Amino acid sequence: MAFKHISAAEAASLIKHGYNIGLSGFTPAGTAKAVTAELAKIAEAEHAKGNPFQVGIFTGASTGDSCDGVLTRAKAIRYRAPYTTNPDFRKAVNNGEIAYNDIHLSQMAQEVRYGFMGKVDVAIIEACEVTDDGKIYLTAAGGIAPTICRLADKIIIELNAAHSKAAMGLHDVYEPLDPPYRREIPITKPNDRIGLPYIQVDPKKIVGIVDTNWPDEARAFSAPDPLTDKSGQNVADFLVADMKRGIIPPTFLPLQSGVGNIANAVLSALGHSTAIPPFEVYTEVIQNAVIGLIRDGRVKFASGCSLTVTNDCLNEVYRDMDFFRDKLVLRPSEISNSPEIVRRLGIISINTAIEADIYGNVNSTHIGGTKMMNGIGGSGDFTRNAYISIFTCPSVAKEGKISAIVPMVSHEDHSEHDVNIIVTEQGVADLRGKSPKERAQTIIENCVHPDYKNILWDYLKLTDGKAQTPHCIRAALAMHAELAKSGDMRNVDWAQYK
Repeated sequence: MAFKHISAAEAASLIKHGYNIGLSGFTPAGTAKAVTAELAKIAEAEHAKGNPFQVGIFTGASTGDSCDGVLTRAKAIRYRAPYTTNPDFRKAVNNGEIAYNDIHLSQMAQEVRYGFMGKVDVAIIEACEVTDDGKIYLTAAGGIAPTICRLADKIIIELNAAHSKAAMGLHDVYEPLDPPYRREIPITKPNDRIGLPYIQVDPKKIVGIVDTNWPDEARAFSAPDPLTDKSGQNVADFLVADMKRGIIPPTFLPLQSGVGNIANAVLSALGHSTAIPPFEVYTEVIQNAVIGLIRDGRVKFASGCSLTVTNDCLNEVYRDMDFFRDKLVLRPSEISNSPEIVRRLGIISINTAIEADIYGNVNSTHIGGTKMMNGIGGSGDFTRNAYISIFTCPSVAKEGKISAIVPMVSHEDHSEHDVNIIVTEQGVADLRGKSPKERAQTIIENCVHPDYKNILWDYLKLTDGKAQTPHCIRAALAMHAELAKSGDMRNVDWAQYK
């Protein structure tokens, strides 16, 4: 079947007010770019005429500015799920302008399939190739593309020349059946392939091909600094010690790591540790650090949902695909983040906290308990089901005015039941096998910045020491209240709560 090649503007004109659109990609990798940019122009024009124009957006994770950014600024988003990193979008959410649904990334595709969010009117899929019989070869990410392609009434393809056709074969496309017919996902090791290298669709659903040459809007992370390097080394030293005492097998275990400079510091420390053998990665986001470790022979295989790397790094992978082809695979997010597989493989999960409390509860999404940062992402998928779950964060922020360790988190994403280890640049708190009181003592002693140790010990003196989880409820959020009042948690005065 010969597909019609249309402009991005023509493709955007097929999307009407009130539609739900599904997008390929996971992070800015592999996301739609050209059509959403034109859709923002349509929204602005309709608003100028006094007409309503907003759409719902279903994605795998975050996107780039050419999607979340431009559509937010055009006030074109009514509803959005599940994860985002765009600052304009974040501001609009926290101003109450967008209905934002923050859900676990492993659940996004199935919740769309179950009909929880309404129908998918149009899917916009970035591809490096599409065949006449409806085979779509994705670019740098899996996301929820298989599900939205199957459910959408219409499919628009952005055929992006910025992605090499060498990406063909990089993907393992697999979509589980829905209950009550779902079977086990047959992955028993990170390099298993269980699906197809493409998405198969009815070619009649493809209403147009938009030819583009638009590189991924890769995000640059902060360079490592002494604090992140120290946190990374603390994680590596902890895992080496666990391996030496037989808790981790001598072959090591597959690793999952979140996104950002701390995650890169952790991966670097693990990769350079001579005590840790070459290991495998089963994660959602593959970053530059993992590509470097594959080249160095320190990572044997990496399974993920996206290549969230710089464009130079991505092009390096494409140019050397003969080397990388048997060392990389990209999967849909409900497979890369599947709790079933995480538990089966014995994943060691390493994610980032905004704050943690003295009992091991973690907030990874909300500033001050009310303002959304980015979303939970896949951290919950991995944390609850990991062999060992680790959270890292700097002990303080804003020049010491904020402690990342507090009496009670202002918002809870990961409960004490799921969090095994907390790591800051100060040290490591091993919470396994400990009661709440023991966890509090371990966290304060090992992870808290010196400026806040006595403050948190003094908080404990306010509590009923006989309680299973000692709290002074009136004072539990006093450090947050003091931050809002004076701008510095160190000014908290416990005397008023005695």
